[in-house]
Amino acid sequence: MQDVIVIGGSYAGMAAALQLLRARRKVTVVDAGERRNRFAGQSHGFLGQDGVDPALIWSQARDQLLAYPPLTWIRNEACGVSGQRDGFQVDLAAGDPVQGRRLLFASGVKDQLPEIPGLAERWGKSVFHCPYCHGYELDQGRIGVIATGPMSLHQAQLLPEWGAVTFLTQGLYAPDAAARADLARRGAEIETTPVARLSGHADLELTDGRVLQFAGLFTATRTSPASPLAEDFGCAMTETPMGRQILTGDSKETTIPGVFACGDTARAPHSVSLAVGDGAWAGAQIHRSLVWPEG
Repeated sequence: MQDVIVIGGSYAGMAAALQLLRARRKVTVVDAGERRNRFAGQSHGFLGQDGVDPALIWSQARDQLLAYPPLTWIRNEACGVSGQRDGFQVDLAAGDPVQGRRLLFASGVKDQLPEIPGLAERWGKSVFHCPYCHGYELDQGRIGVIATGPMSLHQAQLLPEWGAVTFLTQGLYAPDAAARADLARRGAEIETTPVARLSGHADLELTDGRVLQFAGLFTATRTSPASPLAEDFGCAMTETPMGRQILTGDSKETTIPGVFACGDTARAPHSVSLAVGDGAWAGAQIHRSLVWPEG
């Protein structure tokens, strides 16, 4: 019987596990190996690791966790959850199930990308969602914002901090007079002709034949939990402007006693820094629930 089973071996899950391991608790991490930022070659905005390959950040963090004897790391997919507080079971795609007193969902989210030919291949390389993570490296070059809905206006208003912006509405969002005036004040242009495909580094081929070249592109993806297990188990979900996520309270506990959630799957907005902070807090709160179970 483990003290805690962490489903998800990325930044939030590892940050939670670290707090629990340092409290000498027995922790099993079930990692399917699907980090959200696996498409990017560099991670930015994370103090002490700015510009480092996210795969290296992950591997170094995992090596540090493995130095703690109470850790069991399982490279596998969690495919089922059952039980209740002090007696959960996680079924694995391969191998024997794992039992634990507490359960933490930290399996991240999946991005719903615009269905534009050439976009998915450039995701994390020249197409991004977070300007704080990738805007500086564009060196104040031209930036295209590909609309996916009303939330994209926020991106178009914010990104002039990093370069000259063209807001491509895609027929999905029509800025009203106030929004148009605000964008003009920020120096952002509006392009209503839809994008047919992406080519080159960050070139947009429009349906009228024109080609617009950019230093980088941004789009506001819709997100949902990468794993359905929390919802299938009965955890309440909530809708945010960025997508669907697991509902938690201040202690990161879900609506099911003894089940917690952290990182991108349980908070918005998203970044490595915020995921690590959220995970550290979740780990401490899970430990408190073991020390004071009546609380």
